[in-house]
Amino acid sequence: MPDQHTPAPVDVFSWIDEAEQAREMAGLVRTLRPRPASSPLLDLASNDYLGLSRHPETVRGAREAAELWGTGATGSRLVTGTTELHAELERELAAFCGFEAALVLSSGYAANLAAVTALSDRGTLVVSDAGNHASIVDGCRLSRADTAVVPHSDPDSARKTLAAHEGRALLVTDSVFSVDGDAAPLAAHARACRAEGAALLVDDAHGLGVLGEGGRGALHAAGLAGAPGVVATLTLSKSLGSQGGAVLGPAKVIRHLVNTARTFIFDTGLAPAATGAALAALRLLEREPERADRARAVAAELYGRLTASGLTAARPDAAVVSVRAPSASAALRWAADCREAGLSVGCFRPPSVPDGISRLRLTARADLTGDEISRAVETILKTAPAGATDR
Repeated sequence: MPDQHTPAPVDVFSWIDEAEQAREMAGLVRTLRPRPASSPLLDLASNDYLGLSRHPETVRGAREAAELWGTGATGSRLVTGTTELHAELERELAAFCGFEAALVLSSGYAANLAAVTALSDRGTLVVSDAGNHASIVDGCRLSRADTAVVPHSDPDSARKTLAAHEGRALLVTDSVFSVDGDAAPLAAHARACRAEGAALLVDDAHGLGVLGEGGRGALHAAGLAGAPGVVATLTLSKSLGSQGGAVLGPAKVIRHLVNTARTFIFDTGLAPAATGAALAALRLLEREPERADRARAVAAELYGRLTASGLTAARPDAAVVSVRAPSASAALRWAADCREAGLSVGCFRPPSVPDGISRLRLTARADLTGDEISRAVETILKTAPAGATDR
């Protein structure tokens, strides 16, 4: 018989029900949607900018690496998790992008956390663009540095903020912002950093494979690759069609990360299959540099045809085309209608968008055909909600 003095069970997670109801009312509920291995949908939602995630050479690179090295790295990079394959990828990645050295981590997110936290501490000023990716924001929080968020793509504000600080400073920005696909003013940021004695850290996740000569990235395009005081992070999961991340910069910066970056030291190394796939994709891009030009051309065509039909979209600087929706619920419905019509598109809503404006996010892939571009444009226009066009 239960003890009469035992208190009734309490639902300690009842607050989750209230939060869930609030999300539903705001049209901000997110759900997982497992996709099959083979989908009939035309894909404009993934970040496979160069169409390499299923390329035979990339797949073969993954398969051969797994057969040779096994399915997992078996430990952290400082224990058993560093293979000769990791070192090979780091050498070729650094050389391709124009940096002295590189360090491969398990994800682009981990790479940003590693770089921001290892290059700053208490007393350091980190100046962060208001449009930066969540991984940079989290890196700033974990760094325990003084963080100043400056207006989006405003090098004058960044320079004034740096000038007001005495001591070590770091300016951190995306190279291409994932929401609207606009490029950061990297040359102006670099001038501000040089003038104020600050380091520049650039997340080139959306620039690698799309910008710069042969897809060498936004820093290469800006003439900043390998420059003193400049460090880059990137992901292997977008243009290279694999998984993982990397930090590129001066050799002494990379040595410092090996000894201090917690997301490197305490994390299992990148799986051999992902490492092999990324290396194969990198070599393929070196042989076929026209893929970068094609990705930008597809983005420009999508933008031109959609805006000519009355939709509001941000002019793309790389491979991301962002189309504005009237509301969060309208964006969700629009994306669902596109999916029912055979087109997969991204849907960005708060809090993923810093300005609170919901959007469809389209990925311009280098392997899209002219017919597929036309089909995508027609589907987006046909399913556009009321208020999406200015006509």
